[in-house]
Amino acid sequence: MKKLTLLDTGMMTAAQNIALDEILLQLRNEDKIPDTLRLLQFKPHSVLVGYHQSIEQEVRIEFCQQNGIDINRRITGGGTIYLDEPQIGWELIASRWDPDIPKDIDKLYAKVSEGAVQGLKNLGVEAEFRPRNDIEVDGKKISGTGGSFEANAFFFQGTLLTDFDVETMIRALMIPLEKLKAKELESAKERVTCLKWELDELPSIQAIKEAIVKGFADVFDVEIEERELTPLELQILEERTSKFEKPDWIYGIRRPVESRQVIRSIYKAPGGLIRSSLIVDIPNKRIQAALITGDFFIFPNRTVLDLEASLKDASMEPGKLTAIIREFFNSREIEMPGILPDDFVKAILKAVQKLEYLDIGIPLEHINKVFRVCDPPMSLKDCKTILLPYCAKLQKCGYRRLNDCAECGECDIGDAYTLAKQLGMEPITIISFEDLMENLNRLKVEGASMFLGSCCEAFYEKHLEDFEEAGLPGFLIDIDSTTCYDLGREQDAYVGDFENETELRLELIKMVLKKMS
Repeated sequence: MKKLTLLDTGMMTAAQNIALDEILLQLRNEDKIPDTLRLLQFKPHSVLVGYHQSIEQEVRIEFCQQNGIDINRRITGGGTIYLDEPQIGWELIASRWDPDIPKDIDKLYAKVSEGAVQGLKNLGVEAEFRPRNDIEVDGKKISGTGGSFEANAFFFQGTLLTDFDVETMIRALMIPLEKLKAKELESAKERVTCLKWELDELPSIQAIKEAIVKGFADVFDVEIEERELTPLELQILEERTSKFEKPDWIYGIRRPVESRQVIRSIYKAPGGLIRSSLIVDIPNKRIQAALITGDFFIFPNRTVLDLEASLKDASMEPGKLTAIIREFFNSREIEMPGILPDDFVKAILKAVQKLEYLDIGIPLEHINKVFRVCDPPMSLKDCKTILLPYCAKLQKCGYRRLNDCAECGECDIGDAYTLAKQLGMEPITIISFEDLMENLNRLKVEGASMFLGSCCEAFYEKHLEDFEEAGLPGFLIDIDSTTCYDLGREQDAYVGDFENETELRLELIKMVLKKMS
């Protein structure tokens, strides 16, 4: 790579930007354009999910529609991002076979990210690359990165936060703090930074772009030659943008499976979250269809689609299913930063494990509402504690933020307390995240073997690592109402200040206790 052409395409819609991403990668793969550094911006502001993600699982669609926020899907993997107009995107599209380009994917991530790192240093910001795909300043994320491959070319992109609207981001994303909590940080504002917050005076957009370009020129030791979009690129862009404006691209690719014959799981691997949804033929113990989504990176992109195809009509017997998945990965050249083939094995088997509930009499329509923590035995006979969320108490209740309950009968919590005491169990109201951790740790120290609890699926997903680190096996029953996550009030709930009233699935709690005791 002796020369690098520069494309500054300015403000474009999400569909235009993503269409151009695909076009540039395709043309570079066909050797019809030179190695290219592109700078880009988004107008209107946009939420972009990763290629393998589901819009319905990641985005507050109604909020985005009400606030004029574009929703679209990248051609690259990874997690969901929010981009308002001041943010600057950067992309490198180049030959895979250039001697200056590392072949190892983790080294490639680090090498290309160093261009942006040096660009930030040119602006006076001491940034550094943090595996697997972040650029940080004093531990705070200022740029996320990700990429995709074709046979002869790679596409690597990142975003540079200049002046950032954190509040809108939190409200636009369905579970905005899942990855942040995985790094043991309490809020988005403590985890994310931007140029405006790091510098006494925010440079002009042009000055920021020039610093980025110089950073790439220095890191790759190349001459930068600016160019405009070619007539061929413009022609294809005009023809192809409509593809990325259609619901089939935005929503249809990873739409969640809707069926009563579906079993689901959430599994946290080092390289990202893996969600599995399986449509199953229960009498014949076979998988009819599989949907795998998440915020992981995997190359080539169609790998997940091919894996889903290989699972069609597969036996649900754990040994046979494991063999199918391992053989799939062994027979292909696939790159997965931070993820191993057995992570997919564990994710799929965790879904199949849900069928064990049927053996003890819990109906199929309820099994996805029961979550397991630390692989407990399918029995609650040794369970002596029920943990209940304070948000299911009445707002006016004097016990709302206490670990106890008056059992007045005016809310589900009172009924749950009465039921627990009848069964000789200790009911405890959980009033904050810290309170939950303290009680789990206390119960473990006191010799408890397991617990039963209640929370929404979003809370379970966000704090899965925390539950597992606490190390106390248990079962969690999903909440049956609008939650803090639906309303964008996660931080209020985190500290015990969520004012809405949720509802327990009290009948399901009774059923689980009856069937598993």
